[in-house]
Amino acid sequence: MAEDKKGGFFSDIFAPVGGFGVTFATMFRKVATTEYPEVKRPTAQRFHGRHQLNRHPDGLEKCVGCELCAWACPADAILVEGANNDDSNSGAGRFSPGERYGRVYQINYLRCIFCGLCIEACPTRALTMTNEYELADNNRADLIFTKEQLLAPLQGGMAPAPHPMVEGMEERDYYLGKVSEATPAQKEWVQANHAQTTHAIDATGASGSTGGVKEAAQ
Repeated sequence: MAEDKKGGFFSDIFAPVGGFGVTFATMFRKVATTEYPEVKRPTAQRFHGRHQLNRHPDGLEKCVGCELCAWACPADAILVEGANNDDSNSGAGRFSPGERYGRVYQINYLRCIFCGLCIEACPTRALTMTNEYELADNNRADLIFTKEQLLAPLQGGMAPAPHPMVEGMEERDYYLGKVSEATPAQKEWVQANHAQTTHAIDATGASGSTGGVKEAAQ
């Protein structure tokens, strides 16, 4: 068996500190720490953040209250209660192009695991996930988001629901992209019936029942 080769004089001296070479090499490099929350690093394009309930281009809600997202949720974090649209002359107006809409929609972020299965289950692409990740709070009740918090804000050309569908259009026309914005007739209906519609919803106790469901979800 051949004898092991012996190192030189300097090799023997620096051998004990050779393991610290990586540490010494990085001591004077610029630190790559992001100074959060003053500086926020952009997230990935498909990041799973806070949910959002989307609207059609005229302002009607895409959610039809089918509850498939709630059934698909493995953490039982979603609560949906559907109701029938009523766009008759004496009704409160239409919230979605479908027969029904989500009257109550809540997501409990104390349970949500951000798996995205609810997004895959939604047949109308009403529910998507945003890049917002700052959801920490010191109150458990504030982490149960309601429909008002999850609903997408109105964009240009939209009219706040409830209001009638675009005249001459059917439900499938909305999903085929034939509706681009709210028509003047829809905007006039909203201006003429907004106060009356709000009063009708309050009288039926719809807004009050939402709070009761939220307490039950806790």
